[in-house]
Amino acid sequence: MVYVLLGTGFEEIEAVAPVNLMRRAEIDVRFVGIDGDLIAGRSGIGVRADVRIEEIRLDEMEMIVLPGGGGVDSIGASAPAVTAIKYAYEHQKYIAAICAAPTLLGKLELLNGVTAVCYPGMEGGMTGARWAGNVKTVQDGRFIFGQAPGAAIDFGLKLVEVLKGKAAAKKVSDAICH
Repeated sequence: MVYVLLGTGFEEIEAVAPVNLMRRAEIDVRFVGIDGDLIAGRSGIGVRADVRIEEIRLDEMEMIVLPGGGGVDSIGASAPAVTAIKYAYEHQKYIAAICAAPTLLGKLELLNGVTAVCYPGMEGGMTGARWAGNVKTVQDGRFIFGQAPGAAIDFGLKLVEVLKGKAAAKKVSDAICH
């Protein structure tokens, strides 16, 4: 199971594009509401959560995905969300973060020695990480990072590749003419 955490003000493209691509690859993925059932993104687009943060099954989690935007603050302020992130880290699950979200992982002290990328200018918030430079996506072990909203499709395809393999990612990429 893949859980995509949505806090109020999340960057819509960074959540919806990867979920769309993972669902095209028949990956079991759920939107998780941090602030209720209907979460408003930064542009006012509402996304209905499949499940609330208090209801997720940590033992079923294969990957946790953290979109950027203002929702990162809601995620960081949610004890159950922080517990889920730390569970993923401690149990060797995949942790994917894009844009501003890698800074939350830095605050949680999970990036020591990890090569990462985030929104340009926010590198200082990735405490302990090694900056990957100006790249759209980077993977370091069980961590997958995306740079910014413009990297959302590449980020989503990387998540498909990690979970289902290169052939599945290529099939989805070809299907969307990427």
